[in-house]
Amino acid sequence: MPFALKTTAFAAGGEIPKKHTCDGADVSPALNWNHAPDGTQSFALIADDPDAPVGTWTHWIIWNIPARTTTLQEGVPKVGECGDGARQGRNDFKRIGYGGPCPPPGKPHRYFFRVYALDAKLDVKAGADRNELARAMKEHVLSETELMGTYGR
Repeated sequence: MPFALKTTAFAAGGEIPKKHTCDGADVSPALNWNHAPDGTQSFALIADDPDAPVGTWTHWIIWNIPARTTTLQEGVPKVGECGDGARQGRNDFKRIGYGGPCPPPGKPHRYFFRVYALDAKLDVKAGADRNELARAMKEHVLSETELMGTYGR
């Protein structure tokens, strides 16, 4: 079976509910993945919007999710150290943790949630930015899976 990512919050390619956006409670959706490859030591997640006017906008980064974990519950606290070893970094809103869709009025944007199976835990401090995370992940990605949702205003 392939490495796969799902959510109960919205259908793949469907509209992200308002509660997961800046127009609602701005809480992260519950995410679930399965069939990670052998050798997985941790997971990382990057959520972004490639349709943002300024270029790809990072909404959430979290890494060092334990290999035994297959779920992120709805509303992950917006803290650097998550308590299970996972760490969160700064999104492009300059805040730690999840920052939901908040596009300008017009055509709906696409939001990609990507989970990466890694062959190591990463030596990246909480509060890091996407570039720091990407550099650390570079040689450690075993596999990735993605889920896309849309949101417009």
